[in-house]
Amino acid sequence: MSRRNTYKEDEILEEPFDIKHLLRASEYIKKHGIKMIIALVVSAMGGAAALVSPMIVRRALDVAVPQADKQMLFRLVLIACGFYLLSVLFTTIRSHIMINVSQDIIYQIRSDLFAHLQKLPFQYYDDRPHGKILVRVVNYVNSVSDMLSNGLINVVLEIINLIFIVAFMFAVDVQLSLVVLAGVPVLMVFMFWIKNKQRVAWQAVSNKNSNLNAYLQENIVGARITQIFAREDENADIFKTLSNNCRKTWMKAVSYSNLVWPGIDTISVLVRAAIFLFGLLIFSNGHQTLGTIVAISSYASRFWQPIMNLGNIFNGFINNMAYLERIFEAMDEPVTVDDAEGATKMPEIKGEVTFDNVSFSYEKGKEVLHDVSFTVKPGESVALVGPTGAGKSTIVSLISRFYNVNSGRILIDGQDISKVTLNSLRSQMGIMLQDSFIFSGTIEDNIRYGKLNATTKEIIAASKTVCADNFINTMSKGYDTEVKERGALLSQGQKQLISFARTLLSDPAILVLDEATSSIDVQTEKDLQKGLDAMLKGRTSFIIAHRLSTITKCDKIMYIDNGGITECGTHQELMAKKGDYYHLYTAQIEGLEAG
Repeated sequence: MSRRNTYKEDEILEEPFDIKHLLRASEYIKKHGIKMIIALVVSAMGGAAALVSPMIVRRALDVAVPQADKQMLFRLVLIACGFYLLSVLFTTIRSHIMINVSQDIIYQIRSDLFAHLQKLPFQYYDDRPHGKILVRVVNYVNSVSDMLSNGLINVVLEIINLIFIVAFMFAVDVQLSLVVLAGVPVLMVFMFWIKNKQRVAWQAVSNKNSNLNAYLQENIVGARITQIFAREDENADIFKTLSNNCRKTWMKAVSYSNLVWPGIDTISVLVRAAIFLFGLLIFSNGHQTLGTIVAISSYASRFWQPIMNLGNIFNGFINNMAYLERIFEAMDEPVTVDDAEGATKMPEIKGEVTFDNVSFSYEKGKEVLHDVSFTVKPGESVALVGPTGAGKSTIVSLISRFYNVNSGRILIDGQDISKVTLNSLRSQMGIMLQDSFIFSGTIEDNIRYGKLNATTKEIIAASKTVCADNFINTMSKGYDTEVKERGALLSQGQKQLISFARTLLSDPAILVLDEATSSIDVQTEKDLQKGLDAMLKGRTSFIIAHRLSTITKCDKIMYIDNGGITECGTHQELMAKKGDYYHLYTAQIEGLEAG
């Protein structure tokens, strides 16, 4: 495989500014409307207080200094300091309010997004790198929260500041104010040119960072596989390429951003030079005093700041709209498996499971199961065998309703599972997968995950039943041992034993074991068999096992192939039939003997 195809290309994030996303986001803003209005009023008061200073300077230069009035000059200094302190106070209050609002918005969006992600089907996670999902929950939410809080207020505030500045300027001198405004068309042309460059450049940065984050997360999780296959150098080269792409796009984006300040500063300097030129030479009618010219020059330097800020805010909106769209895209991802309208609570399960002409496909046009029908009586143990990809795991996934069937029905105790609530159904089922997932925390916490109100005594009893108690007690802190992320301190076999204890503790009415003992050694599996017999007793159970010797005592064995059940019966019946199961079983036994 070429290096280029080793990793998924960038997703397209370049989107036009779409007001509908902002309108949808307003639902999060409305909850903080009063706080934001207070912050806006306080900010406006602070801005107005800051704009008094040039007028005080004008008074000092035109009156107090020429008249050598020290008392007036002292009073003007005190007044200027007072307005400055008011400005600082109002700005501080506004900052405190908006920090709280911003964090609340982050919390609300992230909570809604996480809650939705937990409901999405398995297919959603199979189709996307986990790093790209994480970047939406963390990075994108952080980015848009400031836009939704400070960004919207800043738009209004900068417009108000601009109005105040123009009003103060015209109150000082109309002609010189017009000189300042003459620079606006030049600035607008410059900002229009550079904003498009910035937008594309920063969206490219977002793409590259998203890819880098996804690749990094994937390789941290797969570090052991990397070392097993000695892929360190190859992966390092790929990472360098992705990292270098981030660096290049970042430098390009920064180069455009770095043009903004010099460009605006140049226009500002030219305008202030024009103020002195027109004030001292062209408008030499005696009205433009030194204080007037200095005051207008001061307002002119401030005049460009809100205009530039508005441009930056708009660029931020453009970039963050793409992030916001990705967030809402995840929130709008359809929950294909959900409670039907009017769904009822599943009664206490006795254990009869019926497939009534069930057909299912993961991809349109490619059926995995076709018109499958069977009935399992309460308390029966059923083994599912057959070639890889035949649909064994699909059958047990459909019983738990992790997917919706294309056609047909699945009944439990005569109740159509598509018409009951998922929680009431799955809470009565226990599912053991081949990949036993262990959460960060203690061993006891992981076992209690199956029953949150379980006592320590119940946890120990479940662990003893499945032969997990022995190895747990040999660990540093026993059941209180921290197992880190994904059970880093545990072997695969130990993870499966903990998962067995977790499943047993939940006391399920229907039990699913999908290659549940694949990582357990033969001796431990023999010891575990007694515990398994205890788990299976009185429960309807579906077992998918690699070692066929472990399922010979099952009440029923189904051979799954070609989208359906080709054989069904006990071990003895199927061996006597000498069909698919017979050939699979004998081939495995011969392989073990040869080994």
